[in-house]
Amino acid sequence: MASSGGPGSADTRDPAFDEPIRLVPHDRHWPAAFAAERDRLLSLFRSQLQRIEHIGSTAIPGLPAKPIIDLLAGVASMDVADALFEPILGAGYTTSRPFNAMLPDRRWFMRASDGRRTHHLHVVVADGKAWQEHLAFRDRLRASPALATEYADLKRDLATRFRRDREAYTDAKSAFVTRVLATL
Repeated sequence: MASSGGPGSADTRDPAFDEPIRLVPHDRHWPAAFAAERDRLLSLFRSQLQRIEHIGSTAIPGLPAKPIIDLLAGVASMDVADALFEPILGAGYTTSRPFNAMLPDRRWFMRASDGRRTHHLHVVVADGKAWQEHLAFRDRLRASPALATEYADLKRDLATRFRRDREAYTDAKSAFVTRVLATL
């Protein structure tokens, strides 16, 4: 998943791109880590970013997670997301240009430190379908401890099975996500 040029290019590939999947117990500091990065991004891109939400497993109290803070940044349009591409790379993120070319509804960026992923940034249209689905999934798991436990069990199993294949891990979770979203 190296990008073609700029940070994360094949020449300067960040080792975090190949980092194995590792789940850790919930960390009570994750909300503060989210808030710090949200505030940093809003200070850099205040006029372009409408809102930033904490999503992913680190946003669900008690849920084990990869220790990576997922941020959902809402913009007015995908044209704005594309205009932010290079500035976000300049703000310490890296990405895969080929991977992003396959994403019609979002742009994805990764921040790392010492060869470990620390943040994933998903830039989507605020209040668009991707925005609504990410927040609905998060809120559903927050509201249902039983559902969160079921998801935690699935994640543990998949992290063992797909330790070195992040895309297979993510793909294998999709049926669960689809089922949860269908109940809304």
